[in-house]
Amino acid sequence: MTRKQRRLILIGTGLTMIVVAFGLVSFAMRDTIVFFHTPTEVQAAGIAPGMRFRLGGLVEEASIRRGDSQVIAFRVKDASGAVDVQYHGLLPDLFREGQGVVAEGVLDPSGVFKADTVLAKHDENYMPREVADALKSQGHWQGADPPVTGSR
Repeated sequence: MTRKQRRLILIGTGLTMIVVAFGLVSFAMRDTIVFFHTPTEVQAAGIAPGMRFRLGGLVEEASIRRGDSQVIAFRVKDASGAVDVQYHGLLPDLFREGQGVVAEGVLDPSGVFKADTVLAKHDENYMPREVADALKSQGHWQGADPPVTGSR
């Protein structure tokens, strides 16, 4: 076997190993690579109690109940489903009824989502000041009103 053939075999073996490793990682993560599950998906998929996942949707109107020692209960809803959520801790400033939220935690056997992290989503009209200024300077700004902007 010549030196060139050994080099090609070595390169081919290395590339094959990389492809196999990528395939195994992708296969192992196929169910966990999601940003969040909606309440409808949680009810339809029958997610097993104790499985860790993210739940996303809107905080249902008039559903926030504050209990003792920073325990907050609320409902997360989407178009056709809702899930009760219980959280212990301080909520983000943007958290309120009708606002988007993503909670991370586990579903208990009674169907209540026990969240250990709650993230409130800002509204979709938000745009960093730098991006808005760049769009205006390039003439790509389409809106009559300036966007809601913020700075870092």
